[in-house]
Amino acid sequence: MSIDNEEYQPINCDDYDNLELACQRQLYLHVQLRGDEVFEGKAYRLILRKKVEYLLAESNEGTRELRLDHIISFSNPEIGTIVIEHSSL
Repeated sequence: MSIDNEEYQPINCDDYDNLELACQRQLYLHVQLRGDEVFEGKAYRLILRKKVEYLLAESNEGTRELRLDHIISFSNPEIGTIVIEHSSL
């Protein structure tokens, strides 16, 4: 099954709240994604599309939609490093 077609696993509420805070403050995040991918950019919005939640972030390459359940961790000096808790991986 493709990684994009797998069933969405909601993240822990505290982790979601930290992402919301990052968006409100438009923090520049260092994001570790599944598959050893790293993304760096400014968080600005959380969206829900077809029952899947995404973080919208801007980088030099443009806007990216990062599936919340594909994020392993994110960090910023202001909030520290947050490791996402998933219900299952």
